[in-house]
Amino acid sequence: MIEIPSDLNPGLVPLVFLLGTWEGAGVADFPGAEKCNFGQEVTFSHDGRDFVEYTSRTWVLDTDGQKVRPLESESGYWRIDSSRKVEVVMVRDQGVVEVWYGELADQKPQIDLATDAVARTAASGPYSGGKRLYGYVKGDLMWVGEKSTPEVPMRPYMSAHLKKVVSPEQVEQWAKDLGDLPDDGIAFFK
Repeated sequence: MIEIPSDLNPGLVPLVFLLGTWEGAGVADFPGAEKCNFGQEVTFSHDGRDFVEYTSRTWVLDTDGQKVRPLESESGYWRIDSSRKVEVVMVRDQGVVEVWYGELADQKPQIDLATDAVARTAASGPYSGGKRLYGYVKGDLMWVGEKSTPEVPMRPYMSAHLKKVVSPEQVEQWAKDLGDLPDDGIAFFK
């Protein structure tokens, strides 16, 4: 269920499907890097201003699905304009800063992004650009990322399937809301 927070900046309503904390798993595979399964936690939040704050943490998973070690983390800010154009500024722990531009699809919660600018520190690995696709599918958040380096043309490198995390406070509120249902529970469905 998608809810629009009362304190959400009205311009961000098209991005409301992203809001919340999401957890799940995915696959990473890129030439020159370890192929692995990874776990991920992503949070999209807001404070009433005209942007959505974004944080992501990933970690390598072993064959039993247990955390082995951190993989990568990133954070940034997402904005959208009245013509559904999306811009993202992102910083990665590998020493990369990116500016992404894209668009929210018409009539569906899907965002296509591509890098417009990339800045790297001397310690970062080779990287020249990326593309990402985020989609809200049957209540889940799914994404796929592509990247390129001077040696490797643009190709998929990570993807994940994430489920929304429900806080104990949300469950408690839902339980309170159930008090309005008829005693037998069946009348609700008639």
